[in-house]
Amino acid sequence: MITRNTIGSPIAALRDGPFGSFGVQGPSARPPYGRGSLGIEVADDSTSLTPPSEKVDFGNEVDFFGDPVLGLKKVGFRVFQTGENVGYGGAENMPNIRFEIDPNVSAHPADNYSTLVWVPDASPVTDRWSPFLDATSTGYWYLTGNETACTQAAQCTFAQVKASLNDGGARPIIYTAAVGKGRDFMWIGAVDGLRINHNIYDFEVDGVKTRRAG
Repeated sequence: MITRNTIGSPIAALRDGPFGSFGVQGPSARPPYGRGSLGIEVADDSTSLTPPSEKVDFGNEVDFFGDPVLGLKKVGFRVFQTGENVGYGGAENMPNIRFEIDPNVSAHPADNYSTLVWVPDASPVTDRWSPFLDATSTGYWYLTGNETACTQAAQCTFAQVKASLNDGGARPIIYTAAVGKGRDFMWIGAVDGLRINHNIYDFEVDGVKTRRAG
């Protein structure tokens, strides 16, 4: 867990399973890689803050530092979504991928922090593991801080958000990479097979294993 990005007392922990709800069999009944996954649990009404919901990020603050944002080519993950989560917040009540970055936008030279966020579309299945959800072609992206026209209110495609950062000045760089959830609706589920370019991150109970994408 990235401690400074945690609000409330959520859970983001490496775990075994989940192995599908009752009656679910076949490949979608087990984590796509190995036996484990990243379990995430956030509550929607458990803090004294406004809003009262929790937030959590599980990621890496070291290995991606200084990598080029414009070098991101392939991003996504697989998710274990439940029908209950859909009931809590709708079909798009899903975890996110978040990159903390230095946007290096010429119009805001003193602004060296933003979060680049992917919001997935609804999972095509519930109570079982989804296929790979490709963040470069589905869902939408935005930047916090209003550095570009790609904001949470003005959603962009992956190509558009990268183009908004490619303004001819210094290249934007990555600080951290994470899977996160909040602050909005309650969500209890899991993520596995986080892909960032050529690497797939396999979440297992004894650690995160790096696999090379084929």
